[in-house]
Amino acid sequence: MQIGVPRERAAGETRVAVTPETAKKLKAQGHVLRIESGAGVAASVTDAAYEAAGCEIVDQAAALGSELVLKVRAPGADELALMKPGTALVGMLNPFDRDGLAALAAAGLTSF
Repeated sequence: MQIGVPRERAAGETRVAVTPETAKKLKAQGHVLRIESGAGVAASVTDAAYEAAGCEIVDQAAALGSELVLKVRAPGADELALMKPGTALVGMLNPFDRDGLAALAAAGLTSF
């Protein structure tokens, strides 16, 4: 499975959805990890660390175009536009954000 990890764009967000150590474990299970360039910078993780873990360093569109997208925060409208219907999204979603959840549904995503 292709797993994409985009850079978090929310102001003040310093986390990344996958660490290099987690990436190694997912790679060992046969998954392809596509990490957006710079995704780990705010968390003090370099692209080189992800490459050493066997990840592909890609642009935002490639990360968000994966079968499974892992994010810390819910995607913004600009990110949703890059995601394909049928994509599975895992992240911290706000269950009380009716408009945000409606946007995820309208985009055809399965969200957790």
